[in-house]
Amino acid sequence: MEAHKRRGRESKLISITIPNPDVTIIQREQKITGDEAPIKPINGFIDIHEIPRDKGGLILFYNKSDELLFGGKARKLRQRVKKHLEDNVSPVKNHRNEINKISVIIVEDPMEREIYETYIINTLRAKYNVDKVFYQD
Repeated sequence: MEAHKRRGRESKLISITIPNPDVTIIQREQKITGDEAPIKPINGFIDIHEIPRDKGGLILFYNKSDELLFGGKARKLRQRVKKHLEDNVSPVKNHRNEINKISVIIVEDPMEREIYETYIINTLRAKYNVDKVFYQD
């Protein structure tokens, strides 16, 4: 096949590598030992405090089969995770019972977040994303 020519130059495709998650939490019950204070779970998650409060990045929600349910971006990761798990307008509100794992990837640059979000939604075929979807089943 011929290489695509653009104004006399060969065009190159970009290559994107999805970064490894910086934090991953899994639904679990707290096992209280000694005088440890109980943690109030949010949708079965007790480790939300491990997600950075003041960092931007990507949030990936998975089911027990490690299938990506929903991918999104946020300027403040912890706040957005809580919002998805608690509010009535989140795209995952009707699917919260399927969420078993949440991974976050810290990406401070807004343009990079946008690119990664679109790439992840389409390459991993996020089940419940409706915006930024370019694949067809």
